[in-house]
Amino acid sequence: METRARITAAVRELLAEGSFHETAVEQVAERAGVSRATLYQHFRSRLDLIDAICETFDANPVLQRLRQTVVLPDPDAAVHETIGLSMQFWAIEDAVLAPLYGVEAIDPAAHDLVQRQRADRRSEMQRLAHHLHAKKRLRPGMSERRALDLLMLFTSYETFRELRFSGLTDAQLTKTLQESARTLLLR
Repeated sequence: METRARITAAVRELLAEGSFHETAVEQVAERAGVSRATLYQHFRSRLDLIDAICETFDANPVLQRLRQTVVLPDPDAAVHETIGLSMQFWAIEDAVLAPLYGVEAIDPAAHDLVQRQRADRRSEMQRLAHHLHAKKRLRPGMSERRALDLLMLFTSYETFRELRFSGLTDAQLTKTLQESARTLLLR
């Protein structure tokens, strides 16, 4: 297990440095302090290496809290906290995610990771949209489906990056999204 963790840490470092996609498997092994054969005992391919990064996301305490937050008894707090935790997760993982999202169109492993991440987020946002609908907290005329669309927008990595690029601090962009969600979604 320690060897696998070292290899995964090496992949995270290379992604954060922006050099993973040009790096040979041998260089990943060298960075992890293992032989190429040892790396292949744990991971069959580059795709498996990216899959391991997905596992590290699942272990992130912020993401674990987010999964509990979408069904808080107070629906307003659920929206507020879900957006806050989403932005916190993106900020923590930005150095690793930026290169993966950047090559999603041309790298099958990155594409799979991004698609799984979107599907997972959609599932959580469906739970939140349903919760808001069931508690009758959606604005008049707001369907559960439309609420889901807006929640996906408010919690996306692309939205996070765009607002960060525009010069907002993480606190400012989080507040902007929370206020927008409150205005557009809730009664």
